[in-house]
Amino acid sequence: MKALIQRVRHARVEVDGEVVGAIDAGLLAFIGVEREDDPSRAARLLERLLGYRVFADENGRMNRSLADVEGGLLLVSQFTLVADTQSGMRPSFSSAAPPEKGRELFELMLTLARERHSNVGCGRFGADMQVSLLNDGPVTFLLES
Repeated sequence: MKALIQRVRHARVEVDGEVVGAIDAGLLAFIGVEREDDPSRAARLLERLLGYRVFADENGRMNRSLADVEGGLLLVSQFTLVADTQSGMRPSFSSAAPPEKGRELFELMLTLARERHSNVGCGRFGADMQVSLLNDGPVTFLLES
């Protein structure tokens, strides 16, 4: 699994003009599920999302995690994140998990996140979503499990 994370001042997801998920300061995480992924990888990636130190401490250094700052976490499924773009002029999605498996692992991650963190929002799996954000920094990382 992969997560493209962005430290944000705020972020929201809309589907057909309706806001389906929103957070104030925290992390926006685009989640990509690959064919070989399983529940243990979803749990590991969530652990990294909650513990990855990308927020400033009292000295201005990135030393605090999302859990430390009690920020929001907005999870958005994005199968294009796992595309193979190394050759040609069109992405290949052969490494992406089939939709059923992708939904299962994304929903597992969402359930685990809500059990472990108090402020979790999400997009809508498989929907045409519009994502708005104010990147803080900018700070963006690609995490893999």
